[in-house]
Amino acid sequence: MSQPRKPRYRTTNWKQYNAALKARGSLTVWLDKRMCWFAAASGKRGRSPKFSDAAIQFCLTLKNLFGLALRQTTGLVESVLHLYGLAWPVPDFSTLCRRQLDLNVQVPYTRSHAGLHLLVDSTGIKFLGEGEWKCKKHGPERRRQWRKLHIGIDAKTLQIRAICVTSNNVSDAAVIPDLLQQLPADETLESLTGDGAYDTQPAYEAVIRRGAIPIIPPRKNARIRRGSVFEHRNAAITACRRLGRSIWKRWSGYHRRSLVETKMHCIKRLGERVMSRTFERQVNELHIRAAILNRFTELGRPQTAAVA
Repeated sequence: MSQPRKPRYRTTNWKQYNAALKARGSLTVWLDKRMCWFAAASGKRGRSPKFSDAAIQFCLTLKNLFGLALRQTTGLVESVLHLYGLAWPVPDFSTLCRRQLDLNVQVPYTRSHAGLHLLVDSTGIKFLGEGEWKCKKHGPERRRQWRKLHIGIDAKTLQIRAICVTSNNVSDAAVIPDLLQQLPADETLESLTGDGAYDTQPAYEAVIRRGAIPIIPPRKNARIRRGSVFEHRNAAITACRRLGRSIWKRWSGYHRRSLVETKMHCIKRLGERVMSRTFERQVNELHIRAAILNRFTELGRPQTAAVA
């Protein structure tokens, strides 16, 4: 029996999307002259911070975007402000390093009005160890460590809506409650799609508690289980047994999960490893990467249509 022909797609808004891709290389999308550069008085005892969180995030955004060190970042920010004609002082490298520890990173996103379809996945980001070339030539050493990055994106807008950073020994399903807690309580969550690593009872309970449909492929030796929590899982097991796993994936829309894998690739395009040394700074560094990608997506995304 011959395999069905794979559908072909065509980008319908290529002109607008091409302009958005060019805009991603512009520095004007990151700096707003109306930005509150100086921090407001905190009203507490002690010296108040001089620069606002928005100013620190702007500096660290350029640092992550161009892969610069802290001192080089201050030089770039000084030149950008000078070109804009802004006589704002620039935080030094020690201030940037200190403020990155407890920075409240703002990740912009577009709210979903027709119901959110969340796609989740995880990947490893190296922060300690030699490069791939040395490992290939001489073998890996023991001092190779990663941080595990868990994200959830909107299937429609392709923006990162939830992000969590853990050590590499934390399972994928264990962070589902934390990811769902980052979503606004008044926003409707229609479904959550993940791979087989999320096929656990706590993950199903967290999704059902939020009122969403879990789209998770059951394991090959999965059995029917009792309880309302496993209603969708039992239906998936029955469909896989009768129709086959590939038909169930097309019927349930599971293949949309490839979009979050593409987003993971975009995150690693900003760097295969994190430059910060402490865990809190590494968390904020990855949050800034998420803010960068959401801003890129906000500028424009491709719209495709199937070609007959």
